[in-house]
Amino acid sequence: MAAAPPSYCFVAFPPRAKDGLVVFGKNSARPRDEVQEVVYFSAADHEPESKVECTYISIDQVPRTHAIMISRPAWLWGAEMGANEHGVCIANEAINTREPAAEIEALLGMDLVRLGLERGETAKEALDVIVSLLEEHGQGGNYYEDANSCHSFQSAYLIVDRDEAWVLETIGKYWAAEKVTEGVRCICNRLSLTTKMDAEHPELRSYAQSQGWWTGEGEFNFSEVFSPVEDHLDCGAGKDSLEKQEESITVQTMMNTLRDKASGVCIDSESFLTTASGVSVLPQNRSFPCIHYFTGTPDPSRSIFKPFIFVDDVKLVPKTQSPCFGDDDPAKKEPRFQEKPDRRHELYKAHEWARAIIESDQEQGRKLRSTMLELEKQGLEAMEEILTSSEPLDPAEVGDLFYDCVDTEIKFFK
Repeated sequence: MAAAPPSYCFVAFPPRAKDGLVVFGKNSARPRDEVQEVVYFSAADHEPESKVECTYISIDQVPRTHAIMISRPAWLWGAEMGANEHGVCIANEAINTREPAAEIEALLGMDLVRLGLERGETAKEALDVIVSLLEEHGQGGNYYEDANSCHSFQSAYLIVDRDEAWVLETIGKYWAAEKVTEGVRCICNRLSLTTKMDAEHPELRSYAQSQGWWTGEGEFNFSEVFSPVEDHLDCGAGKDSLEKQEESITVQTMMNTLRDKASGVCIDSESFLTTASGVSVLPQNRSFPCIHYFTGTPDPSRSIFKPFIFVDDVKLVPKTQSPCFGDDDPAKKEPRFQEKPDRRHELYKAHEWARAIIESDQEQGRKLRSTMLELEKQGLEAMEEILTSSEPLDPAEVGDLFYDCVDTEIKFFK
């Protein structure tokens, strides 16, 4: 398999984003045949001294975990992207650095996304959770469901709440982070931090010196010190696609950016595909709810973004959940990945039909695409009403919101 392609996540703050909204978006570029599921986990209390089984290792559980909605490769425990009930959103990127990532099984970057969401009430709290777990357990292990070779990476994260974002970039247990409260920020599969670091590992600079990557003199530039010598990856066109928007950035602008194949933001290559996408809208006015949109299907240019709002009584959506293989799952047995089970969920299977029509029949494909966008538009308009209404949100009306949208989409494909 070729090196991972650029996979993007973005955040836009007012006034670049419209109407006092923070807008977050992420495309997950993964192996073409990998299925991503969208799963809700309610808040939960846990017994003292209990453990949580992550993708490869078990770690100590905390007394209480927050409710989360995540999009994840169906074979692993963590998440590519997601949100929690407190309006925290996190996405991660696999990155290459001067120091090769460990192949030894530890926490995956995607495990740390989920752990940050489950344990952090704010973006800064989630960052603190991630870096303390990195210090304790390290990161490593195969990022792909591949028995033939281990694809391990370091990780970068975009961690966002209603007030601020943190860009966190890691090399093993070492890290640096920058706080963002205005404008537009994009991260992809390369280091982006330079000389502005608002927090860092206490031994980061001495470690760089010990490796001979920094002399200790002059300004410390994180990307220059830790990027691979031959770093040919260019995220520029994708980054520009949102930053150069002349209009205010809305949820629709973010969705359009994630659908943009010309800029490279939406990947569709021989080996890789944007296997899932997510957009979140976080109103800075706390009297309005955060709204999170997930596709649950590959290629956002051929998918429908469906809304979800956290309330106490969320209706579960088995149609976006992959089959569970329990202890017999080849991802859990060692040696790992000796087989690849069929992980397609019901929405994924229905969507395969739509993708085939769009690819093969121009006229019917155009009509189908237009109807899909109309379905999405109805959802966006309904959410716009919620964000501009003077009436408080009725939780009973939105508990089955995502369920109904998925159900409508599947019926439409049939």
